[in-house]
Amino acid sequence: MSEEEENLTAPGGPRTNDTHPDQPDFQYPPFISLAHLFDAPAGWAIHNRTMGQYVLQYVVEGRADYPVNGQPYPTAKGDLLFHRPGEPHSILTMEGEPYVCLSFVFHFGATDFPVLPLFGDKHLLGNFAGTEFEKKLLRLVHLYRQPELSAQLQAKGLLLEVLGEAAAGGNRAQAGSAAEERTKAKLLLAQNYIREHYAENIRHSDLERIAGLSRNYIIVQFKRQFGLTPMQYVTWVRIQKARELALQTNLSISEIAGLVGYADVHTFGKMFKKKTGTSLSQFCSALVTYKV
Repeated sequence: MSEEEENLTAPGGPRTNDTHPDQPDFQYPPFISLAHLFDAPAGWAIHNRTMGQYVLQYVVEGRADYPVNGQPYPTAKGDLLFHRPGEPHSILTMEGEPYVCLSFVFHFGATDFPVLPLFGDKHLLGNFAGTEFEKKLLRLVHLYRQPELSAQLQAKGLLLEVLGEAAAGGNRAQAGSAAEERTKAKLLLAQNYIREHYAENIRHSDLERIAGLSRNYIIVQFKRQFGLTPMQYVTWVRIQKARELALQTNLSISEIAGLVGYADVHTFGKMFKKKTGTSLSQFCSALVTYKV
């Protein structure tokens, strides 16, 4: 976490934007406390952070898991995440995968922001890869960095425009066909099944039975919704669980392999190294070295 972000984690956060102290004192919501592009270094992660302000996080490259209030959100390029003050969240990158994001931290001072009518309880607001919306987010970062008062006014207006468009997209989605909403619910059933049964020999036929959808349709729509195919997601969950067991227990690699669904430790080892770029033992050794 950067020093700027650390200063924003306290409830309420700074009440003004101190980025350009030489400018006239013009205070009017929204107040943008941070807008920047962040390229995560290898092994970077945030665990159970709580911010005192609203946050928009946009994935420019790569992917990461972004749990909010315990609800996992596997994110990929183009995904826009939103969370509210006081909501605990984590950002968990993957070995060998880049993670570049745009972060926007903001608040409305004493003005109540109508978050419930706009976004309800949603955190994943949609995918905007390659769209004009993405260009607006990049421009917002550029404007925030400019010292001129005119640029700061434009940044405030553009943030409101971005929030409005994100909310309108969500409203259109809510107004979509009942069939689309049913499909999303069925895909969540498949995702939850994988997270609960990752140690078992999950087949596409299991997901067809759980979701009530055809194999090819599940594969296409699951990747569209979560950024990975169902079987890629199975592997991803297994890797995350293996890391957790390695860090939190004294189990051997063979025992961990069995607990995450691999009867053969060599097959598990090859998979783990292929997907992460390092063996599980090297992963643990690197963490111990880092902590010391």
